[in-house]
Amino acid sequence: MENPLLSEMKHFCKRIQEACTELREDLTPYRNERFYRLAPMRLYTLSKRHFVLVFVFFFFCFAVSTLIGVSGPKIISENYYNGLSGNGSKTGPFDLRTPPLTNYNQQLWLTCIIQLDNNNLSWREFGMNVELQGVMQDASIMRISDNVHNKNRSLHCAAHQQACDEIIVLHLGYLNYTQYKINVSFRNLQHDLKDIKNVTFVFKMFNATFSQVEIWFRFVFVVMTFIVTCMFAHSLRKFSMRDWGIEQKWMSILLPLLLLYNDPFFPLSFLVNSWFPGTLDAFFQALFLCALLLFWLCVYHGIRVQGERRFLTFYLPKLIIVGLLWLSAVTLGIWQTVNELQDPTYQYKVDIQNFQGMKIFFLLVVCLYVLYLVFLVVRACSELKNMPYTDLRLKFLTALTLVVLVISVVILYLRFGSKALQDNFVAELSTHYQNSAEFLSFYGLLNFYLYTLAFVYSPSKNALYDSQLKDNPAFSMLNDSDDEVIYGSDYEEMPLQNGRAIKASAKYQDGSESD
Repeated sequence: MENPLLSEMKHFCKRIQEACTELREDLTPYRNERFYRLAPMRLYTLSKRHFVLVFVFFFFCFAVSTLIGVSGPKIISENYYNGLSGNGSKTGPFDLRTPPLTNYNQQLWLTCIIQLDNNNLSWREFGMNVELQGVMQDASIMRISDNVHNKNRSLHCAAHQQACDEIIVLHLGYLNYTQYKINVSFRNLQHDLKDIKNVTFVFKMFNATFSQVEIWFRFVFVVMTFIVTCMFAHSLRKFSMRDWGIEQKWMSILLPLLLLYNDPFFPLSFLVNSWFPGTLDAFFQALFLCALLLFWLCVYHGIRVQGERRFLTFYLPKLIIVGLLWLSAVTLGIWQTVNELQDPTYQYKVDIQNFQGMKIFFLLVVCLYVLYLVFLVVRACSELKNMPYTDLRLKFLTALTLVVLVISVVILYLRFGSKALQDNFVAELSTHYQNSAEFLSFYGLLNFYLYTLAFVYSPSKNALYDSQLKDNPAFSMLNDSDDEVIYGSDYEEMPLQNGRAIKASAKYQDGSESD
């Protein structure tokens, strides 16, 4: 007689196997000649007037966020100190004190500007000694590091200007004290003292008013993204996951990542004096942006590759390209953060010997991505230009994405100028914000881009009724309108595999007639 416990275990394992089989069937498309209908998209029901309204609404929301940013406060507060006003020495030591700081100032930069009487010092290496101390609330001095930091920096002066390029002396990713005392001195400039006209130090930190604005607007974007995500998921609840289009599947991934991009944990930066909240925010931003890059590759490739998309041949090459971009960005960011905790004067552009190699590698991967994306876009447009439903999906995504890319390039150019790929990219990234418009325009652009895609890719309210009515092939042939016949089949594979689709339709007709 069989053991009841063993019988129960067999039954339990069988139930698990059946559940896994059902889940696998839900996640993979039908094979062979069993064609399925995609979950209908609102995109198919929009007229030309509706498309115009969608783009007008997108531009309106983006313009409103930009105008709010223009009227907002300045992002970076700057305090200038004349280095020669103390002991009069051009090489130091310079004793500097920061203005009173709060957590709303977020970060601190100390930069140095050397002015010359002439341009004899076109390029010169010099040394810099930096000692950093923290001032407690009781006015006591706390030495932050045990040793004085000795760094070598390059003095670059253009021929047409007297002031040399701004040099970053130190950068603090978070503020642990209400005030800092900094002692700076220069080395190897004794022979060029006659050419130095003035030495100016600049303390840069986030404006406290802007930090409050940033908290509120990040909160608004988090709430809006959460609402859009719930509405999009609610609209697809009536359809099996295997019936979702590739755009709908990707939107179900991008919307939660957009929620992380807006960073619901951002207020922790003002409650906890730690490097962790800032690093987490940078990680979320890199993750979302790389997922967006992967989305473009997968959609433009997957929209013309119907049926089963194998991981090794379809997803793996794209994951490698985008993964290298993500790994490069995250590695540099983490490397900078870890070293700044031990040495605030650290800069990877001069303190990493292989930085130029890393920069060239990153640019090569970016070029490879752009070429691959252009290849997929051109091939998809050339192969599917006569497929009305698929062509509509391609045209809308390409048009909206092109608008977003053009606006992004304009924002980056206005933000960084001709030095968009400067070496101090991580350390100087935030110092180039000039006003709130640059912050809100970029955040608003990506948020409204995803909101627009979620709207057009979500099914309409009567989509379930239409889908159920047309699931029967006999009713489908009788009730399809002329527009639907012109636009093509409701099945995703039919435009690409007409022979097999007609064969499958014939089988259904034969079956219905024989019945």
